[in-house]
Amino acid sequence: MTYSPHTDADRAAMLAVIGVDSVDDLFADIPPSVRASRFDLPPPLTEQEVRAEMMRLAGRNRIPEVSFLGAGAYRRLIPAVVDEVVARAEFATAYTPYQPEVSQGTLQSIYEFQSLICELTAMEVASASHYDGATATAEGALMACRLTGRDRVAVSRAVHPQVRRVLATYCSGPGIQVVEVDADLGEDGTGLTDADAVSRLVDDSVACLIVQQPNMFGNLEPVADLADATHAAGALFVTLVDPVSLAVLEAPGRYGADIVTAEGQPLGIPLAFGGPYLGIMAARMNAVRQLPGRLVGATRDAAGRRGYVLTLQAREQHIRREKAASNICTNQALCALAATAYLAALGPEGLREAAERSVGQARHLVAALGLAGTATPRFSSPYFSEVAVRVPDGARRHAALVQEGIVAGLVLETEYPELADTLLLSATELTTDVEIERLVHALAGEASA
Repeated sequence: MTYSPHTDADRAAMLAVIGVDSVDDLFADIPPSVRASRFDLPPPLTEQEVRAEMMRLAGRNRIPEVSFLGAGAYRRLIPAVVDEVVARAEFATAYTPYQPEVSQGTLQSIYEFQSLICELTAMEVASASHYDGATATAEGALMACRLTGRDRVAVSRAVHPQVRRVLATYCSGPGIQVVEVDADLGEDGTGLTDADAVSRLVDDSVACLIVQQPNMFGNLEPVADLADATHAAGALFVTLVDPVSLAVLEAPGRYGADIVTAEGQPLGIPLAFGGPYLGIMAARMNAVRQLPGRLVGATRDAAGRRGYVLTLQAREQHIRREKAASNICTNQALCALAATAYLAALGPEGLREAAERSVGQARHLVAALGLAGTATPRFSSPYFSEVAVRVPDGARRHAALVQEGIVAGLVLETEYPELADTLLLSATELTTDVEIERLVHALAGEASA
């Protein structure tokens, strides 16, 4: 589309107000090597030729036969009803529900999602439309800064590195300082957030402490103690949780969390080359006016019939513009609907069964590796369904097993140099005994090679 209503004078005036000399200056943070330049498109193809080319490209994909990769995205059983619900045209084609009179179905689905998230987390209010767990966590940090009036954020180094990078990006614009709290990753370490470092770094200048539960290494943090230490400094406690783990672990609202975030992918959303995923955020009611994203409420119309509406929209960007709490506007409700259908289909007992099966298979995996003498737990702390294990020459052996169709988890030294020869292995309710046996035998074979 080549038409633009703006004249050169219009553009010059806008650039002057912003305070830059040219449009190129707006992209200064993007390295020139990755900026779009001239599109070099191939000549057009027929439909048959396009189909053949797509088949050729698809044939290059390598689907692992066995995978123990997790680290934030998990292979879980998705009931057939989830796909049936999200594929219905009235949901699949719905967009932002600004007109409640024609959006009751979408609004109700968001309301039910929020209600289930509140029940799962034991928090008082939840919003919708967050893009993924990382951006929801970053939004939670900005929210904490608004609530406390402070401009520093502390985050545990045991929080997923990708989440920490997104947090740093979000905080760079408003000039919020991000302070990393060390984790105990030594040879005989716990793999947990360093409590002494929390005491040193979380002071009256810090808006919040962000901790992951279970953390990046699958270990269970002493969240109640960390919450108490955070509150003693007048800061807010933000937890990034695995939603499935809440079927067996204490809910964040009961151990003192002020803001809860999560990646909703394990709740009925398939692994799909990185997305789309679902950000979850919940908070205390006294913080509701700083909660970003959509909030749907239930009401009664003039005839006394139950209805659903968007509430507290004053915080949305289409109303408040530069005064908005967030720039969230795109509707993420289809992924939220998948999570809603998943939670409703499993119910409390089904979700607990999935969590317990994951825990059991993770322990079976560790026991089998130990019995074979191929790997031992790297840390001394209890874990949920992921565990960091010490594997001699781990990076090379991991790469070799990939060639055999086995993904032996995640190589941790890529992000944590002090964790050389350490693999992060994940188990879910779909992890079979046969898969565990194959990994154990493959690692044993690599050890003798």
